Amino acid sequence: MSKFPKLVTLTAAAALLAAPAMAEKYGLGRPALPEEIAAWDHDVSPDGTGLPPGSGSVEDGEVLFSDNCAVCHGEFAEGVDNWPELAGGFDTLDDDDPVKTVGSYWPYLSTAWDYVHRSMPFGNAQSLSDDDVYAIVAYILYSNDLVDEDFVLSNENFLEVEMPNADGFIIDDRETTEYVNWRAEPCMTGCKDSVEITMRATVLDVTPDVEGDEEAAMEPAEEPVVVAAVIDEALAAEGEAVFKKCKSCHQVGDGAKNKTGPHLNGVMGRAIGGVEGFKYSKVMGEAGGVWDDATLAAFLAKPREAMKGTKMSFAGLRSDEEIAAVTEYLKTFTE
Repeated sequence: MSKFPKLVTLTAAAALLAAPAMAEKYGLGRPALPEEIAAWDHDVSPDGTGLPPGSGSVEDGEVLFSDNCAVCHGEFAEGVDNWPELAGGFDTLDDDDPVKTVGSYWPYLSTAWDYVHRSMPFGNAQSLSDDDVYAIVAYILYSNDLVDEDFVLSNENFLEVEMPNADGFIIDDRETTEYVNWRAEPCMTGCKDSVEITMRATVLDVTPDVEGDEEAAMEPAEEPVVVAAVIDEALAAEGEAVFKKCKSCHQVGDGAKNKTGPHLNGVMGRAIGGVEGFKYSKVMGEAGGVWDDATLAAFLAKPREAMKGTKMSFAGLRSDEEIAAVTEYLKTFTE
């Protein structure tokens, strides 16, 4: 009699014993539902597979881009501060500091469409309609001088657009590269005898330390301290313009809600990491203290240096003047 049925029985029994133990220890994960998979399984391939019917003009895309993208990428896709530029950069790919944009670098237009559709606008992903995405991509093409101002992009003419760097990618199969390492058949099951945590995701803060830490991190923060302030109206007005760099992640004013970052109503005098219901990074949740002129200025100048491990990806404001202005603007919003 073959040994195989016995092996299957033992393996199944081991799995039944191991699964509840892991779930009890980490409390993470469950099988994805079919509708959840379907919600994310809408990638678009270079040959147009996956494109939904629709269309959008450069003219409409300019308005949509201004409303949803320009705060980070500039009105003309030229990039703002450390946010990436999407246009230009032609003939720079062999420079020491190449400018990689949709026009100069990306080989497939489907990559641009899929990225905008899946991930943009930042902080409010997948809020655009299919026609909106076609229009924004059309405007990005126009910003790269690849189409005329009366161009309308659709699923029907999508493959007619020629990307300048379509032939710029090759398979680098030299023996000195990693090519030989990932050309082998990948191991998909039973690749390791045991699984151990060797590193922790410090930025995303998704790796629980020990049982009970998650509950400790969610403990209510200190009660906020209300600080009265005399507002410099002119400076606050300058700060409103600076705040455009922040509003893709943070909201202020009536009805402000937590987005990628917490709402900032009443931030001055508030306990650091003190917005109820917002899941802060571990370092922010345990920082202590309150937001005042000094702590906010240090954080806004270089967030990752001021608070190592923060989830905030923004590199920081460039000048003390910008920091002073946006701080004054935030003081105008109370809880």
